[in-house]
Amino acid sequence: QVQLVESGGGLVQPGGSLRLSCAASGSDFKINVMSWYRQAPGKQRELVAASTTGGSTKYEGFAEGRFTISIDIAKNTVYLQMNRLEPEDTAVYYCNAMGILQTMGVGFGSWGQGTQVTVSS
Repeated sequence: QVQLVESGGGLVQPGGSLRLSCAASGSDFKINVMSWYRQAPGKQRELVAASTTGGSTKYEGFAEGRFTISIDIAKNTVYLQMNRLEPEDTAVYYCNAMGILQTMGVGFGSWGQGTQVTVSS
């Protein structure tokens, strides 16, 4: 199994910035894609941004130009730099990783437990 642990959430004023981190741990795994999702109260979970370990990235419209996703392959860690935060960005942010358990030769998908981001004055 692959475990994901997020950190970096908190309370920030509108216009401020936060940097989320998500570290993957386990044994004998290879990650192909890491993503950030978010879920606001009363809403469905939605994709924020995704990145392959090859460097290809995808952003949802609300994240384009404000958020930046990056992966440190050596650390099996994905980051989400969030700038110009708005109250509408308030949500629990979840990390997701997909890849291969190499010894077993099967794919995996793992979720972190989430980290709260609150944007409020």
